[in-house]
Amino acid sequence: MVYAIVRAGGRQEKVSVGDLVTLDRVPGGAGSTFELPALLLVDGDKVTSAADELAKVKVTAEIIENLRGPKIVIQKFKNKTGYKKRQGYRSELTKVKVTSIA
Repeated sequence: MVYAIVRAGGRQEKVSVGDLVTLDRVPGGAGSTFELPALLLVDGDKVTSAADELAKVKVTAEIIENLRGPKIVIQKFKNKTGYKKRQGYRSELTKVKVTSIA
């Protein structure tokens, strides 16, 4: 089994070929491809973590769709002062499919 740990949007994701992963928004439209930087590669019993060997590894992903996450409601309230504030936020996300690890 081959899988890689990649850096994606400030987080680390474990991916293998064919996986669907939701990441922070990546520039590009549906159908375009891009590469993710690998931090660790596991190929059966062989584990690669050396930086010079990982520079040769290419993890390619294809953008499936751009979407938005669920709405998060932020509320602030201070007692006895009449202060209350309400704010909403929806994160911009991208669903990608990992096409190859080479």
